[in-house]
Order: sequence, then structure tokens, then C-alpha cells
Amino acid sequence: MEQDILIGTMVKVDEHIVDYIKQIIPYGFESFALTFGHNKEDMLDPEAVAEQIMPILDEKGIRIGAIEAYGNPLEDSVKGEKLRKFFYRLVECAHLYHTDVVAGFAGRVPDVPVPESMPRFKEVWQPICEKAGEKNVKIAFENCTMGGTWAKGSWNIAFNPRAWELMFEAIPLPNIGLEWEPTHQMAQLIDPMPQLQEWGKRIFHLHGKDANVRRDVIAKYGYNGPETTVFHRTPGFGDCNWVQIISELRRSGFKGAIDIEGWHDPVYRGDLEITGQVYALNYLKQCRTTFVPNPSF
Repeated sequence: MEQDILIGTMVKVDEHIVDYIKQIIPYGFESFALTFGHNKEDMLDPEAVAEQIMPILDEKGIRIGAIEAYGNPLEDSVKGEKLRKFFYRLVECAHLYHTDVVAGFAGRVPDVPVPESMPRFKEVWQPICEKAGEKNVKIAFENCTMGGTWAKGSWNIAFNPRAWELMFEAIPLPNIGLEWEPTHQMAQLIDPMPQLQEWGKRIFHLHGKDANVRRDVIAKYGYNGPETTVFHRTPGFGDCNWVQIISELRRSGFKGAIDIEGWHDPVYRGDLEITGQVYALNYLKQCRTTFVPNPSF
């Protein structure tokens, strides 16, 4: 039996990707989430990238947890149109990566309340999700606020469970779901565990990131005061109980990847970045446990 949940890391798709993955493969990552851009207008050709890296990963038995692109696909602009077309390309070439998950931001109509983005959300994403369904591909929306609130913002509506209800009502298809991480909920002072219990079956991919909520600072200065109230942490250094998270994922039937989202930890950064990521890799593997077959009779 294969491990039901893989532990890996996020990898930025750029001109260094082949050298980068070759250097980090020996550390024991089981999967990679490939990130094609963060609001970049020109992203690398996903078909050519697959041709470069998949023989390497296939030889090592490493899976792709998701292929991802980030930006605002609801934006009425040349940049928004390029991103929408790029999502169609990712859906079309997901099979080249042996993955069934395409992920990114849901987008947002700038500076209007979340419900007012729903008609545009449906207009943009329904045809993409329908095409994805034909290809047996799932669409997973990342749950970061990107600095937005319910009232206004410029990037993403998929940060709040009430928004998820509206999104899944607008597009009632089984292949639309979440790319979830507890950090973005903790940063809103939402308890991630009850949310995971409720929404587990809609979670298609996880970003492995944690947080320290500074409740003493919140009590003294308030949520919107002058001090940082939440630090994003690499798993193993934050407040989450990942044994419980992984247990709840299994209860919901999740079989996929937790890919570590690095580059945010205030301590394990710079020269300590991969040190922190490898610690998180081994920590999450321990929380997941190693499969041991039952005796046979």
C-alpha cells in the first residue's frame, strides 16, 4: 500500500527548476506543488516544463501534488485574461504531470464586498471547472486573504467559509474545492480544526504552513494595532497539532499531498530556509506515521 498522504514542498517554476529539484530530491520530499507564477504576466510553458522535469520525478517516484498559478483571474484586464487562458492550459496539461489538481486564487472584483464578486466568479470559473471535469481534474482555491476583508480587497474571495458556501452554490460541481492551509484561518482568529471537520471533503490539496497567534499582543494592542499579531511558521514551529490535522484529513477520505509552503518563517529563513523545510518534512512524516502492513492469515 502506498502512503495515502504525501509530504512534499512547493517549488517555483522558473529557469532554475531542474537544478533546484535535483538538489532537494535527496532530502526525502515525496511530492512537489509547482507554482507557475504570482501575478506574473509571462509564465513558463507548462508543457515544456513537464517535459523537463517529469522524467526526473518519475524515476524517483516523486508525485506532483498540484500545479498552481496565482493572480486575479476575475480582473478585467489583459493580465486577467492571460491568467484565465493559462488556467485552461493547466487543466489541459495536468495529465502530463500525473496530477488531477489545478490550484490558485479564485480572484476578486476589486474593492467590492465578497458577494458582489459572485456573478463574475461564476462567469469566469464555471467554464474552466466544466472543462476540468471533462478531464477528471479538480480545481482547488487557495484560502489566503491577500490583505482583503469581506468588504473590500483586490485578490481573492476564497478566504472565508461563508464565501465558500456562496462559491459552491454558484458553481455546484463536485470538482470545485479548496487548497487549504490552517495559517490563513488562524490569521483571521478562526479555529482551523472545526473548519477542517466541516469542509474536509472539499479539500483537494494542502499547503503545509503553520502560525503562531500572539494572543498576548492581541489582548494588549488589538487585532489591527501596531504589532504583528500572527507569524506564519513552517510546520513544526507553529501552534497547530498536525497529528490531529492529518487524522481529520484521513477521516474525511483525503488522499493527496501536503506541500510545505516555505519562505514565510521569521526564524527559519535566508540561509536556514531549507533547514526549516527539511525539519518540517520530517516532522509531518512523523505526524502522518509510516505505513505498517497488518499481519496476514
